[in-house]
Amino acid sequence: MEIKNYNCYINGEWIEKSKGDKIEVENPATGEIFATIHVSTIEETQHALETAEKAQFAWQMLPAYERAQWLYKICDKLEEEKDLFAKLLVMEQGKTLAEAYGEVADTIRYISYAAEAGRRIQGAIFPSDVANEQLSIHKVPYGVTVGLMAFNYPLALIGRKIGPALITGNTMVIKPSELTPLTASEFCRIIHEIGFPKGVINMVVGYGHTVGSHLVESPITRLVSMTGSTRAGQAIYKAASQNVAGLVLELGGKAPFMVMDDAELDKAVDAAVISRYANCGQVCICNEMVFVHEKVADEFTDKLIARIKKIRVGDPMTDVDMGPSLSASALDRMDGIVKENIAQGAELVLGGKRPEGALFERGNWYEPTVLTNVQPNHATIREEVFGPILPIVRVAGFEEARDLLNSREDSLSAYLYTQNHKNIMRSIQEFQIGTIFINKQIVGYIQGFHSGHKKSGIGGEDGIYGIEQYLQKRTVYMDYE
Repeated sequence: MEIKNYNCYINGEWIEKSKGDKIEVENPATGEIFATIHVSTIEETQHALETAEKAQFAWQMLPAYERAQWLYKICDKLEEEKDLFAKLLVMEQGKTLAEAYGEVADTIRYISYAAEAGRRIQGAIFPSDVANEQLSIHKVPYGVTVGLMAFNYPLALIGRKIGPALITGNTMVIKPSELTPLTASEFCRIIHEIGFPKGVINMVVGYGHTVGSHLVESPITRLVSMTGSTRAGQAIYKAASQNVAGLVLELGGKAPFMVMDDAELDKAVDAAVISRYANCGQVCICNEMVFVHEKVADEFTDKLIARIKKIRVGDPMTDVDMGPSLSASALDRMDGIVKENIAQGAELVLGGKRPEGALFERGNWYEPTVLTNVQPNHATIREEVFGPILPIVRVAGFEEARDLLNSREDSLSAYLYTQNHKNIMRSIQEFQIGTIFINKQIVGYIQGFHSGHKKSGIGGEDGIYGIEQYLQKRTVYMDYE
């Protein structure tokens, strides 16, 4: 197989002769190296920040309507090349082809929604305390922003960040995950081809402790938007404090899927499977664990296992339901958690190993896995698994499920299946969580707001509230006598 080299993109130019080491990118389904990209040097990273700073004021001074037209051009180009992007996502990240096409479509929605919001950025005018004065509050950009992406949605996370950043007049330096950097390079190719203003979007590649740290700690950076682990978010929180930079942090989660004794079980089962095994379980708001009422636990578990057995695992370029995990190290970590939980007394009732067959001898494959007899202090409950593993915990009722949820420090999302309207209303008031799916499977509407509580982050993305994250307020007291 021919190994293709990709490049980073700074100030409208490709960085083809970087002195940085090369990252080799593997296909998760086969383990084969199919592409390389240079790690950006600190000098190149600084150049990206400086050129973003130089471009920012002119970009800010464009009317929001004109900035929106540039974003629409990106959307048109993504639609035109959706086949290329979808197939690259499969090769780079391992998601199924159907999921990859969905990611391209989501990216277009993120960017187009931001473009549509250009005419809706609102300030405010308030009465003054004295005559012949006006008090107004204006919304203004931060300046240079940094977008740090997780590996699980290499394209959608770019759209999710550059859309609101750019429409509000900021520039952005993006750093994709070093595990999935290729889609970002192709994204820069399309902005280059449409003649996007130089420096408004720059791209660098590297590791968090080097390139990432330089981006976050630079006094040029005025806001950091990051999607990733809680540990990485804590490091960014600390590093950004040097310059009191703004932060939008969407961090780790451990969503419980709560099934009460009055739930519509068939509906709950389908939702539990979809919400766990989407993208091989590599979604921050995935169903990470089931809390099921003891009265319906046996019936629910039987139906759940029967449904999971129908999941088709295979070549993600074909019509299957689940592809591989991203990396071998992630696979080893997951398998270690499963083994630890079995040693703690959990029962492995499905999966727990690499699938059999020639297709699965290479690559990062793991069967859809279910564990029962799991206790709240077990390994699969303590740790975010981020893979196709589902532990089941029996609970006595709503209050126990709620208390287990609220005792956690990772508070991103939760699912609740019940027909009890009182408990539905109580969940809205009592669950210490950023998003609640009530009688609903995993979903993310562009007009919603994706945010975490506690150690799952600050700020948030999507919708009007997500766009607000990229704006500062400027108060003006004006005497016009």
